[in-house]
Amino acid sequence: MGDDASPPDVADVPRVTTNTVQEMKEAGVPIAVLTAYDYTSARLYDRAGVDVLLVGDSASNVMAGNETTLPMTLDQMIYHAQCVVRGIDRSLVVVDLPFGSYQGDSKEALQSAIRVMKETGAHAVKLEGGTSSVAQSVERMVTAGIPVMGHLGLTPQSIYNFGTYQVRAREEAEAEQLREDAKRLEDAGCFALVLEKIPADLAAEVTEALSIPTIGIGAGNQTDGQVLVSHDALGLSTDFNPRFVRRYARLDETITDAIGEYVSDVRNRSFPDEDESY
Repeated sequence: MGDDASPPDVADVPRVTTNTVQEMKEAGVPIAVLTAYDYTSARLYDRAGVDVLLVGDSASNVMAGNETTLPMTLDQMIYHAQCVVRGIDRSLVVVDLPFGSYQGDSKEALQSAIRVMKETGAHAVKLEGGTSSVAQSVERMVTAGIPVMGHLGLTPQSIYNFGTYQVRAREEAEAEQLREDAKRLEDAGCFALVLEKIPADLAAEVTEALSIPTIGIGAGNQTDGQVLVSHDALGLSTDFNPRFVRRYARLDETITDAIGEYVSDVRNRSFPDEDESY
């Protein structure tokens, strides 16, 4: 091989690990993250090259039809994670700890995380917030050998406390608190950090200040990676239209048209035809 040969892409690995995403940050290779909730979708996303599949408590919204993420239970998250893990070969699978499964104390948080890891085969958990109690829970989980992803900015489990889905940390006081929380989570041992719906300049600043990868959603394009809810990206859920969502397909229209054609074929008895009958 000649001296001018390009070095291998750090993302070109048979299995993505927490070390992989750290190496991607250091090499300046953006990390692609997407939510997944079932086997069939996870298999497709994995084959498409998604680096990290997040089994998000957004399943409460897009799978169960709830208004918020709060109703999701730990048992439900474990079920969805089990389905996703069966569908992957390469992707790193991270599972949200749902509301009520870790806020009580670090012992409860550890027990919830242990259940996720033992019962699903997933590779990491994610939790929201950056308070000292959250950091203590992170430390306890990391000490037990469980990789943890943090989440700051707009944290959906706290939506009733916020009272709005507007951009967070526009004011300097909240921005400074976010900077402090991000450093606290890094020091506690988080391997990565989601930054949701904060000013792009602040996200870029935090990304530069941290040694661990940042994953943005509504936080500009200078974070180390991006995450979207798969139902939003694919146009399966179209009643939620924040400016940070880019729709890569309109599967709502494709599916509605296809099923409408099926119904029509059943009505006029053109399905099944002779070739489709025994």
